[in-house]
Parts: sequence; structure tokens; C-alpha cells
Amino acid sequence: MSQATYNKMWTDAQKDLDIQLRREREEFLQPEKDRVKVFKMLATSYIKYMQIFRNLETAHDQLVHRQKRAVIRQVLDGVIGRILEVKKEMVELENSEFHYIDNILEDLKLLPEDIEVPIPRYFIKEKLEVLQQREKILDQILLNTGLQIQKPLKAMTFEEAIKAIQVAERARQGRCRAAFMKQIYLEEKRERQTKLQVQMGPNPDAAATRIQKVWRGYIQRKKTVKMREEEMIFLGMSLPPHLKATSVSQMYAGQVNALRSEAQERHEEDIKDKLREMEGLNIKETLQDQIGQCFIECRHIIGKFPDYPTEAAGGSMAILSEKTPEQVAAELAAKEEMALQKKAQKEKKEKEEGKEKTKGKKTQKTGKKEEDEGWKMGPSNFLSIMEEGSSQYKAVWQNRDERWDFLQDHDPELIKEEKRGEVEEEIRAQVDELMQQKLQNLKLAVDGEKSDKQKKGRKSEKKKKTTMRKKIPEMEEDLTPDRTIDSLYQELAEEGLLIKAKTVNLSDYVGSQTVHEKAPVVKALLLAGPAGVGKKMLVHAICTETGANLFNLSASNIAGKYPGKNGLQMMLHMVLKVAKQLQPSVVWIGDTEKIFSKTVLKAEEEMNPKRLEKMLPKFLKALKAQDRVLLVGTTSRPFDANLKPFCKVYQKIILIPRPDYASRFVLWKHLILQNGGAITNLLNISCLARVSDGFTQGHIVQAVRAVLSELRLLQMTRKPLRTAEFTTSLARQDPVYREEEETFKAWYAKTPLGKAQIRALAESEKAGKGKTEEGNKGKKKN
Repeated sequence: MSQATYNKMWTDAQKDLDIQLRREREEFLQPEKDRVKVFKMLATSYIKYMQIFRNLETAHDQLVHRQKRAVIRQVLDGVIGRILEVKKEMVELENSEFHYIDNILEDLKLLPEDIEVPIPRYFIKEKLEVLQQREKILDQILLNTGLQIQKPLKAMTFEEAIKAIQVAERARQGRCRAAFMKQIYLEEKRERQTKLQVQMGPNPDAAATRIQKVWRGYIQRKKTVKMREEEMIFLGMSLPPHLKATSVSQMYAGQVNALRSEAQERHEEDIKDKLREMEGLNIKETLQDQIGQCFIECRHIIGKFPDYPTEAAGGSMAILSEKTPEQVAAELAAKEEMALQKKAQKEKKEKEEGKEKTKGKKTQKTGKKEEDEGWKMGPSNFLSIMEEGSSQYKAVWQNRDERWDFLQDHDPELIKEEKRGEVEEEIRAQVDELMQQKLQNLKLAVDGEKSDKQKKGRKSEKKKKTTMRKKIPEMEEDLTPDRTIDSLYQELAEEGLLIKAKTVNLSDYVGSQTVHEKAPVVKALLLAGPAGVGKKMLVHAICTETGANLFNLSASNIAGKYPGKNGLQMMLHMVLKVAKQLQPSVVWIGDTEKIFSKTVLKAEEEMNPKRLEKMLPKFLKALKAQDRVLLVGTTSRPFDANLKPFCKVYQKIILIPRPDYASRFVLWKHLILQNGGAITNLLNISCLARVSDGFTQGHIVQAVRAVLSELRLLQMTRKPLRTAEFTTSLARQDPVYREEEETFKAWYAKTPLGKAQIRALAESEKAGKGKTEEGNKGKKKN
């Protein structure tokens, strides 16, 4: 598609966003008592924002124009944040992670695919070089330690080399002899034809024979070509046709994306260099003159040269504030007064809030206040970001005449404005160093003053001593101050705690719709479900889509490593330090129920699975809001764990069920085609989806791979695939029985969200009974 198409997509998304923001101002500010109406409002907003997000993300990725992409990125970040806020409200309203919005999708004439969450491509693109370099380092570490085995190149023996040369030479001689014999055959054929034409006239039978001969030769050549292709595919020297077509299209798409990325980044450095050359000297001289003039004026008023402001205070920016010393002193006094006033106001507010809280407790006991007010949308952190981006679009880009801009790659004037500030900052840093030295020389020459470094040094030593006295939380204390991140990274990789994530995309996960939900912004996430539903696959998919490091702290993986309390503390400290420094990171704990298990089996006593139980809450406490580190636990037996500490660690619990009929239908079709199979009338996908009820995604994958062997794929042209082949393979596996499903549901009902859901259902039933009783009383009176 052309750049004009993506420009239109951006314009349409901005119009939809304006409509949605206007709608939110009208609807969400008013309290609403009807919970059904509230959910419909939230679900509609979620769907609308998701459509806007998809369009903005595509436009941001495909547009070449750098300034446009910067504006889109600002709005895109706001939309993503708002989607998460709306999703949070939906969860709190329904007390459930999963929502049924089919009726709303039907009203809006949309498909479920239209609201699937795409992973923003800039997650990986913006730090592609860093991720590739990190992957190379990890591969090298794993190869050196023997944890990853590189496929060795098979060395050819002398006899094998001679045999290969002989085969090639015999083939060459055969081709030469075949060409020579063909030439002789054609000459003899021509001679025979001339003799026949002389002896006999035109014959219809001969003409018919000639046509048959040509046709049979054509058919045979076609069959031969097909047999050669099948042979090359069987030998592994060529790809199957469907994979070949995919690989060609992928290569072309990759080339286009690479060229587009180059176009997106070009010209910026050239413009910056030109600005530095043309305006850099003038900027430098102007800054030096202004700072020097300030020194002289200050000494004239105060009687001595001022101290040069520190880098934290703004450096020369603080000097060039265009204010006299008297004005600065007056400003400082005013600031102190304002601070005192704010403090007094804050104390008053705290007292008022305390009174309101006590009143609120009383109203909670009665429950009347909440019923009177109804639901109201909480404050948003992202509406202002979206509105700012929208206003910027209207001011700069909405009515902009771009007929002259045929390339649609950049606007030189806008880049100059942006880069001029960067050039000024770079030059300012150089000027600050020069003028600081000049100020010291002036002080020595004129006033005879010494630099304040010695005085400051003493003060800083005192400060250090006082700061050392402060208590540092256990997990936040730096136990490895003398070690580099690279050395810690290498040690964790060598110990097998930092592992390489498998390349899995969320689009490869074909199953329940719930797995396409965006990973929630929480510190800890639990994926629970029967074996084979794809919990581990989702962990690897999160790492692939976000470019995150993967740390494996499963009980089986850390057994025997870093023994004792100090060793465990050191291990978690190293993981936390590297995860924060090289974020985003995912800390994965497989079979996490073993850490919180009620009883430890004798076979697992040596593994000591409960050693992380007391340290995990401290580990999570050390994670700040800005840290992009996620703890992910996976379990197929959550009911074996103590519920209270388990739910305390994992704030968000997602129960992944086995796939439904629609998911199984898509899964069977996708896997058969992906593994080289062909779907004909003899293969009933609907029947397979029905028969596989009770089986997980893992079971279906194993059944497909067992049937579609290399030999079976070669036989497929003569012997098409049949339904019975897959059902026989599937029957050899054990399904997820109903008792196990009921156990999962019973366990989830005991979790905080499950309890809240049961309470909400009970309250709604009571309210429904109350209404029916009132109605019955009214009827009796009448």
C-alpha cells in the first residue's frame, strides 16, 4: 500500500479518537446505577479503542515520515494506556478476567478478529540492534559452557571426497554422452522423415500419430519434472510448494520493511551535522559572551564573582535566566513562603480526609451511600496524553498542504527545529566546562579566591556517612557493587538461570480467545490450567514479542544452586539486578505450586522446592512501578498450594481452559496445513473438532505430528489424508476429564476474584428476589 493509504488510516483513526473522547466526556462523568448499562459502555469503549489502536499501530509502523510517526507514537501510547484502564474497570465491575461481548460485536458488525490485540512492532524495532547483540552474547556463553550444542559440520573423509568427485565426473560424462547421442538421433530422424515424405504423400494416420506423439511427450515431461521436484523435497534439497511461496513472500516483505526502516532514519544525522557546522560556532560565541557578561554584572552588583551552578541545577541555563541577583533573592523568599503555605494546606486536607474516612466507614456499614451514587469512571492518566496528541495533530497536520512532498519521508524545517535544540545542548555542555575554568581563573586573578572543591569534598564525605546510616531494604541492598552487569549476566547464563527463550509469536498460539488478552501491567501473573493448554508457550511468546530476557527460577532448575539463605539471597539479588538493568525481563517459575505446597513429597525433598516461599514477596516488593520486570508462574496443579500466600504473591490469575469447538476447528486446520498436509473432501475437520472435545492444544499437536511423517507426506498425492488417521492417533492420549475441570473451577472460586464473583452473583439474586416479592405484593393488593 502507498503512503497516502496509511496517511488516510491515520486521519480516520484521529477522527474516531475525537468522537470517542467526546463520548467519554459525556457518558463517563455521570454516575450510573445500572451495572448492565455500565458494562455495555465500557465494552463499547474497549472495542472502539482497540480499533483505533490497530489503525494507529499500522500507520506508525508503515509511515516513513519521521515527524508524523512521533505524533502518532504519543497518541498510541495514550490509547494503549487507556485500553488497560478500561480493561481494569471491566474486571472490577464483573469480577472476572474474561468477558462475553459477542452481542456488542454483533451490533457493531465486527468479528472477534477485529479486537485481537496486536503486539506493537516498535517494541522490538526500537532496540533491535541491542537485542541481536545480547542474543549473540548469550549464544556464545551457552556454547562455551556446553548448555547449547551447535550442530557440528561433518568432516568429509578422503574416501568420501573421492566418491563425490567420481559421482560428479560420471554425471558430467553421462550428460556429454546424452547430448552427443541426442544429436545423432535427431540427424537420423530428419533423414527418415525426408525419405518418407518423398516416397508417400500426406497421410491422415501419420498426422494423428504425430499429434499423439507430441502430446504424450509433453505429458511425460511434465510428470518427470514433478517427480524430480518430489525427489528434491524428499531429500531436503528443496522446500514444499506452500512453504516456498510463504518464504518468497516473507523475503519480499522483509526487504520492503528493511528499506522502509532505512528511509525512516535517513537525513536526520546529515541535518544535525549541517546545523553544527553552520550555526555551531555562532551559538558557542553567543553563549560565551552572555555568560561572561553575567559574571561582570554580578560582580558589579554583589562585589564578587558568583559560584558556577552545578549540572543538576542547570549549568549555564541557570545563569542565563535574565534575572538580577535581587530578583533571584526575592524569588527564593517567595518560594519559601509558598512552601510553608502548601504545607499548611496539606495538613488541613489530611485532617479533612481523616474525617471523611470515618464518615465513609459508617456509610459502608449501611451501604446506602454507594447505592445512591452508583458507578463512576475513575480518573485517567492517559486522557490528557491523547488530547494533547490530538490537538497537536489538528494544529500541525490536519490541514497541512503536502502536495509538494512527493517522497513523504521527512520535513527538513521540523527536523531543524528539533535538532537545533540538541545541538545547543551539546555545545552548552562544552561551553560550561570552558566557562567554569574561566570563572576559577577570574576569581584567582581578581578576588584571590580558591575553588570550593575542598569544602564541598568535606561536606560530601559527611553526607555519605549520614546516608550510610539509613536502613536499606533486604532485596534492594547491592550485594555485588564491584561486579559489572556483563559478569553477572554471564554467571546467570552459565548456571542455567538465564535461559534462551524459544521463538514463539502470539499468532502461533491457536486456541482459546482469552490468551490473546494483553499481559496485564502487574508485578506477578499466574497462568493456571491443565497440562498441554500452552502455558509455557505463552511465557516464551511474551519474551519473543517484547524482546524480554527469560530467567528460569523453577524449583527443579535452581535445585543445588546457590545453597543456604545467603546463597539464595545472592541469587535473587543477581537476577533482580540484571533483570532491571537489561529490562524488559520475565522471571518464570514453572510448577510454581511446589513453592507454596502444603506437603513436600519424599522424592522432591532434595530439590527443596519451598526455599523461595519467604523470599518471593520481598523480591516483588523490590520491584518499582517503573521497572519492566514481570514474574510469571505456571501451574497445572494450583490446588496443591496453600491458597493465602499463593494468591498474595500472584496478584493476577488467569485460568486457561481447554479449547472450545471453534478453537479446535481452527487449530486442526492450521496444524495440518502448517505440517505440510492437504485438506480434501475425505478429511472432515468438523468431525475432528467434535471428536477432540476434552483434549488440549498439546494433544492435537502431538496427534498431527504423529500422522504427518515424511513418508506419509510423500504418499499424500496418491493416498489423501482421512479423518480416521487422526482420530486413531488422538485416541492413544488421555484427555482432560470432567473431574479435573471441576477441580480447577472449585479452586478458582476460592481465589479473591472468584470469591468476589460469587458474592456479586448472590447479591444480584437477592435483588432479583426482592423485586419479584414486591411485585407479588402489589398484585395481591390490587
